[in-house]
Amino acid sequence: MDLFNVYQRWGIEPVRGLGTTLWDAEGNQYTDLYGGHAVISVGHCHPRYVAALKAQASKLGFYSNAVKNSLQETLARKLGEVSGYPDYSLFLCNSGAEANENALKLASFASGRSKLLAFGKAFHGRTSGALEVTDNPKIRSPFNEGDKVTFVPLNDVEQAAKALESGEYAAVIIEGIQGVAGIFEPGAAFMKELRRLCDATDTFLIADEIQSGYGRSGLFFAHQHSGIRADIITTAKGMANGFPIGGVLISPKIEASYGMLGTTFGGNHLACAAAIAVLEIIEDERLIENAANIGAYFKEVLKGDKALKEYRGRGLMIGLEIKDEYLGLRDRLLFEKHFFTGASGKNVIRLLPALSIEKQTAETFVSAWKELTA
Repeated sequence: MDLFNVYQRWGIEPVRGLGTTLWDAEGNQYTDLYGGHAVISVGHCHPRYVAALKAQASKLGFYSNAVKNSLQETLARKLGEVSGYPDYSLFLCNSGAEANENALKLASFASGRSKLLAFGKAFHGRTSGALEVTDNPKIRSPFNEGDKVTFVPLNDVEQAAKALESGEYAAVIIEGIQGVAGIFEPGAAFMKELRRLCDATDTFLIADEIQSGYGRSGLFFAHQHSGIRADIITTAKGMANGFPIGGVLISPKIEASYGMLGTTFGGNHLACAAAIAVLEIIEDERLIENAANIGAYFKEVLKGDKALKEYRGRGLMIGLEIKDEYLGLRDRLLFEKHFFTGASGKNVIRLLPALSIEKQTAETFVSAWKELTA
């Protein structure tokens, strides 16, 4: 049996990692500035993370949600404290798409409405409901098409207000920072007005923080830069440093009832142990502060660079839009300088390194960038 060939892959196989360093089977060394789509939050094979997984695996790897799991309670309490949402409830699942599915379902349950407002260039996942609010017809099958979702341009207050004034919408879903689109940030004034519009129309505001959350922007959630609170928040990628997990943070205004949500694997013992370790490491090693500081360094030295059309992003969620003449730069960074980076389309390089990245590593990347664009 062959693999179903849906991925474009480089012919490099990492077999070992430590911090922001990867090694392939031949012993070649690489610097990881992408973290597997922003998943590696505290660095590859952090010793405390590895120890937590080993310890839990030696006791109990899994049992279903039909029994009490105190690790879930510990994770919920710790996440509430670190994120600034201690009064919210937590539903645990397995991925970002699943988190968004449950967030949309909750908003519909609680509001009794079915319409949704989303934004141009949005990406919220590849499952059915998440695809409906994803503005990319190339990945939506006919099965995913419907008439429940309205898309308006990001940061367009007038069009958002015109849609919401009907009072027909269950929720607005918005990324804290648009990632797949190429790192586009909703403005603070826009987010505040969106919050006001949602309050005025009894519409739930869902913040998709799957890629932009967990300290990546320099605050725990990117929407917190605008000083607003969301009603529902989704998270996943950096939550357990590579162990599959997702979460939905839910406002006290939404009441739970037995059976309204459910999952077999969500919140399992190993996933919770990994996620607790990540939060402890983030807090103890002050990684959110580090993300803000290293992000500020990148911005200082790269914004205005001659190779760039535009520098976008916050903290360690960075989009480098390249001028046309530098189209081969991402491949050259990998094969000549051994730096893993991400991409959005042909002209945007995404930097999403572990929050633990050291200043020296950032400086080495900048030197390599300058050499290749000289």
